[in-house]
Amino acid sequence: MDGTSTVQDPAAPTAPPPTPPVPLTALLAREDLGLRQIAGPDAGESGAAVQWVHTSEMADPYPYLLGGELLLTAGVHITDPVGAGVYLDDYVARIVEAGGAALGFGVAPVHDTVPRALVTACDRHGLPLLEVPPRTTFSGVARAVWQLVAEARHAELRRVTEAQQGLATAAARPDPVPAVLRLLAARLSGWAVLYAPDGAVLHTAGTAPGAGVRQAVHDLSGVVRPAGRPGPVPASATDSPGGTRLTAYALGGGQGFALGVATEQREPGDHTITGVAVVLLSLLTGKHQGAADSVRSAALVRLLLGSAAGDVAPLLGGEEWTVVHARGDAGSDPVAHSVAASALAAALGSGLVDTDPEQDLVRLLLPADREPAGQPGWTLGVSAPASPGDLPAADAQADRALRRAEATRAPLVRHREAGIAALVAPAEAAAHARVLLAPLGGSTALAETLRTWLSLHGNWDRTATALGVHRNTVRQRITRCGALLGADLDDPDVRMELWFALGRTR
Repeated sequence: MDGTSTVQDPAAPTAPPPTPPVPLTALLAREDLGLRQIAGPDAGESGAAVQWVHTSEMADPYPYLLGGELLLTAGVHITDPVGAGVYLDDYVARIVEAGGAALGFGVAPVHDTVPRALVTACDRHGLPLLEVPPRTTFSGVARAVWQLVAEARHAELRRVTEAQQGLATAAARPDPVPAVLRLLAARLSGWAVLYAPDGAVLHTAGTAPGAGVRQAVHDLSGVVRPAGRPGPVPASATDSPGGTRLTAYALGGGQGFALGVATEQREPGDHTITGVAVVLLSLLTGKHQGAADSVRSAALVRLLLGSAAGDVAPLLGGEEWTVVHARGDAGSDPVAHSVAASALAAALGSGLVDTDPEQDLVRLLLPADREPAGQPGWTLGVSAPASPGDLPAADAQADRALRRAEATRAPLVRHREAGIAALVAPAEAAAHARVLLAPLGGSTALAETLRTWLSLHGNWDRTATALGVHRNTVRQRITRCGALLGADLDDPDVRMELWFALGRTR
């Protein structure tokens, strides 16, 4: 399909929507500014909008523009307004090339009127030109834009929040899937459709578009449904035939369900709203358990009823498992953290997930043959494969890997056990570690500081950043460790032995 694009990683549904641009008509309507459009396409008909304000008197502002600006100038660089036709044409062309949204020209103190050649150039290149009266300062224009941006941002966040709450309420109804689809279609002013793994239409909501658009959405959903195809499947795909915006989303859980959406226009927060619907529909369509999932649920029930972990482990099967620790940016809000954790679990294809909002921590259990990949907005620590009886040790490995990932700012770090550590029996290694580290008196702060400092090769600043303390605190703790242990921490052999011991105490 022409114009189709795919995305490998799902967008975090809890991410805030982008800031909406400010319609140029909203600025022109401000009586306190007195702005007047004198050239370029009509702002109301073209829908011109600005995202920010930039002031420049450069002859070529192109290198300093990001796109979407209202560029303000007093025309200091225009020394000959009458004979500057070619110069001003090039000037406007460069602004348009840089993606500038509009040009504001301040009348006085440099020029009494807007140069006619500038008006002609803006008409020729289709750039809205605003006349800024002498009584209006450039800072006043900038302040007005920021106020309008803040108002639009607040309105969009309120709309998204209300939609998220409505979707959560719909998911709790007796008919959750149709209810979620109906609310999603209403919030997007479009059409929503849920496809079965074989492509059959299960539910629809909203005003149905023409047959051509419905077929295009169906075809697009095939891009995100596995349908027995080898290799990775994209999380979403988009297309825009005839100006209609189409999007298809793969629903998590690996069942092959897909969500299709068709809208005539797209607001900045619509992607966030749809992301919440994707998470909810993923949970709703993936809630039916197979035989293996039922056995694992039985294992959880037995644990809750007091069975020993060793007795329950066989129910998980003889295969090996991988423990994943993840920390994201959802914050400590329980609802936001739960939604984000569900989205992560769906992306990794796991239904075995535990959340800790206070520490912003998510723990997942994956079959060892399922290779976890980095996820946007998350930092992951992955353990080595482990049998059910060794899962506590794997949990500690994942914790260390996550700390290493955060310290090195890597999106994902895997635990690797090799060398001497693999040759020593775990019980003997733990006993040696307890004796060696006993002088620290069981101080968690000292042990964690020493472990992080050693993992970062003695770098004070990076250790301070990883622990969230001042570098002087790190120096004091490391000095204290050296004194208590009676060891030269600059000695590589000492560092190696301490690193080994610290690894056996987690």
